[in-house]
Amino acid sequence: MKKYRFFTLIAAALLGTAFVSAQTADEIIANHLNAIGGKDQISQITSLYMEGTMDAMGNQGAIKITQVNGKGYKQEIDVMGTQVVFCYTDSFGWQIYPMTGNYNAETMTDGQYQPNRDQIFIGGPFALDYQAKGYQVELLGQEAVGMTNAYKVKVVTPANTELIYYFDPETYFLIKMVQQSEMTGQSMEVVANYSDFQKAENGLVLPYSVDTNYGGQVFLTVKIAKVEFNQPVDLAVFAKP
Repeated sequence: MKKYRFFTLIAAALLGTAFVSAQTADEIIANHLNAIGGKDQISQITSLYMEGTMDAMGNQGAIKITQVNGKGYKQEIDVMGTQVVFCYTDSFGWQIYPMTGNYNAETMTDGQYQPNRDQIFIGGPFALDYQAKGYQVELLGQEAVGMTNAYKVKVVTPANTELIYYFDPETYFLIKMVQQSEMTGQSMEVVANYSDFQKAENGLVLPYSVDTNYGGQVFLTVKIAKVEFNQPVDLAVFAKP
């Protein structure tokens, strides 16, 4: 009887594994969109504004993020009186990055712009009709993210930029993202971990805490304290100074 029960448990475990692996990347993405509020709800958001605090390797600062769906994304950081700005539009990106010794706005290279261009879309590329727009998605199985055996989905953008997304199989929240980006003229792996998921007043679920590792050289922790939706935004805010 004990042997029968043992083999029954093994069979059940194998069946559970087969059920998990039967999901496709498209199904996981659809579940993710439903989990964070639904594609219809996301499509009604025209703008998103967030404020919070930031810890840059022990240095405290403030962060502001302005996003107009499909038009622009701007991140403004103030660390000990030093201004850092990253801005992406539907056609190009620019930045003010004093760490390179340049305190003026400069146009991003293609290697800096393309990996982050999709930040202009609220909900990211998944909220778009991504298949019709030329995005390719592939489920790479599951991989441990902390104590979570996360779904690992590769996304290749129309510009041939590759990103890896990790989704919690229970909540379908996006908990990690990995991409190759360019900083100070060098290619590096950027890893972002998302946590402290909260439902905002309009029903959209957002991560209120983000830890980002820039190639093992720079570590940032952002904690969001304020979120506003559908406020009027002058698109001139995304213009390069």
